Order: sequence, then structure tokens, then C-alpha cells
Amino acid sequence: MKVGFFQFAPKFGEIQHNLNVILQAIEEFSVDLLVFPELALSGYQFTSKAEVEELSQETAGCPALQRIQTALQGGGLYVVLGFAERVGGNLYNSALLIGPRGPLGLYRKTHLFFEETLWFSPGNTGFQVWDIGTAKVGIMVCFDWFYPESARTLALNGAEILCHPSNLVLPYCPDAMVTRCLENRVFTVTANRIGLEERGGKPPLRFIGMSEVVAPNGQILFRAPESETSLYACDIDIAQARNKRINPYNDLLKDRHPQWYAEGTAGE
Repeated sequence: MKVGFFQFAPKFGEIQHNLNVILQAIEEFSVDLLVFPELALSGYQFTSKAEVEELSQETAGCPALQRIQTALQGGGLYVVLGFAERVGGNLYNSALLIGPRGPLGLYRKTHLFFEETLWFSPGNTGFQVWDIGTAKVGIMVCFDWFYPESARTLALNGAEILCHPSNLVLPYCPDAMVTRCLENRVFTVTANRIGLEERGGKPPLRFIGMSEVVAPNGQILFRAPESETSLYACDIDIAQARNKRINPYNDLLKDRHPQWYAEGTAGE
């Protein structure tokens, strides 16, 4: 199968512009699975909760998401897209899996980063896995990578590809994804954004780009530049993610001993 990402710089608050850029990427690329960045519709550096509410979307009946769904009808492409979700009085940093027959899965970011904790509620979906026919995919959003439990839970639930919409500013995530793949023998597709946001007198946020596809053996199949728009896809052999054997004597998941893995109370 063929997987890819679209690395670009969303314009803050310009949902229609960002949507048009996303739709053009969908039209240009014929792949099985395409991942877009975190909060790709709205931009990232909010200055108030009211601003988040204004730029958030309800999944049901959202015109922007409906246009993406329409663009996917009749084809074989699945898309993972990050957006600000509004559900009643709650706001979530979410990612939606959409396919030819409409939305297939929704994930709400579990581990919120920095000022996200001021605007969003922690996700309540848990780490789910969906079958898109060619592979089983799971989603984690940006800072979720920092917690090994995120990727491991998805792997234990059967995920073969981890879709990773991101707005990365910390420099060490791209290299850390190599470890996440080795730990779980899965593919990862990290779709980061590029550019700079400096709003409301806050310190600027400079996004590091470096979107990538990493294989279960830790090989970086492709890594994008730090500051260039990049629409990229590559062929992968999904069988590599289904083989959890490290050597003739060790199976990655079967050799676990959960009875000795304490949950712990540190930080509570």
C-alpha cells in the first residue's frame, strides 16, 4: 500500500483557505492513506477560549468536513485530519479518519501540550484502531508521542500504522519516532506543519517540519525538510508490521510480562 503526508503552513483563522489547500492535496495525490497536520483547519496559537470556540467544528454537519468527504467519494483514499472539535460545552484537539464512505473514526488528543491545557479538554476516546481494508490504523496527536503508552496501546489494539498529525516545536520528536516504531514494530506517518505563529504578544512558535514515514525496523523511509511544503507518499509492505518476531526466540508482544508493569502513582 502507499501512505503519505502533507506538510504545510495553515494560515491562522482562515479555515476556507486551509480547506482549499487540503482539497488540492487530496486531488493531486492518489494514495491509500494521507495524513494532514494537527489543527490543520484552524491554525494553532490561540489567544482565548472564545477564539477556539469560534474556529472549532462540530463533526456532524460541518461544511468543511463534508467537502472533504465529498472529495473522497468514489475513490480509495483515506485521510486523517486534525481539527478543533466542539461537542456541547467541550472543546477537543481532535483528528478524524475519513474514507470513501464517510467518517470512519474520531480520536481526541489525550496528552495536551502547553497552552492547549487552557483551551481544550483531555480526550475521552481512548486509543482506538480502525480497519481501512489494506491495514489497521490508529491515531495519536502530536504530544501523545511523548508517552510510550500511546503507541504501545495502539499496537496492542492491533494498529499496524500510527497516524500522527502534529504541530511539533520540540526538536527531538522526529528521532524519537524511530524508537516508537522499534518498540512496537509498526509504521508511523508523522504529518507536521511548518512556519511561524506569533499572536497576542506571545513568544513565537516556530514549527520544525521534518514530517516523516518510519518503518517497523526503525528505518526512516523519508523525512521532509524543516521549512518546505511537502506532499509525499511511499510504498510500504504492511506485512512488516504484522510480524512481531524479533528473532527465532523472541516475539515482541507475546514476551511481555504485564504482571510486573506497575502503573505507579508518581505525579498524582
